[in-house]
Amino acid sequence: MSTNITWHAGSVSLSERQELLKQKGLTIWFTGLSASGKSTLATALEQTLLHSGIVSYRLDGDNIRFGLNKNLGFGPEDRTENIRRISEVAKLFADATVITITAFISPYRQDRDSARQLHKEAGIPFIEVFADAPLEVVEQRDPKGLYKKAKAGEIKEFTGISAPYEAPESPEIHIKTDQVSVEEGVQAVIKYLVDQGYIAAAKINQPQQQQ
Repeated sequence: MSTNITWHAGSVSLSERQELLKQKGLTIWFTGLSASGKSTLATALEQTLLHSGIVSYRLDGDNIRFGLNKNLGFGPEDRTENIRRISEVAKLFADATVITITAFISPYRQDRDSARQLHKEAGIPFIEVFADAPLEVVEQRDPKGLYKKAKAGEIKEFTGISAPYEAPESPEIHIKTDQVSVEEGVQAVIKYLVDQGYIAAAKINQPQQQQ
């Protein structure tokens, strides 16, 4: 742990930054099994927000392991550290008034609760979105062939097969991805953001109707 350090507070408060940039920062945390649709929803949500003039940025589980977290494996301790780092990064983005969208399996409830607490202490909204699909459905999807490899013993500590996934008990948004389209899932998130006053309904570009 670092010692002999002091927090250097800036001269711009969170509320002042939000007022000047005309946007409220927050973190939208997608969690769910591999192939549950987290990244697909996160990508579509980011596009919808950006095309509506709302500054947003997506942090993806695989992508982060190419850089910031490339030194981490998939054992319990490394998974916890992976989420700790991303929680801190997401908080920084959100503090800068960016709507931050994360897509991580984040299998442990305690790690997600820690991410939530970190945001709460900083006065930043944290919205947990459960991308929920039954194991048999994600096994059938298996776009990367990972479930097949895990069942064959080629991948160790694979969530849902040889490692646990602790489903959220009370997420802000619960999307059953085997029952709704990507567009419907995105609209569920948008509706929540509007209902909570985080974004204005008038700013959202709705899909164009066919003439």
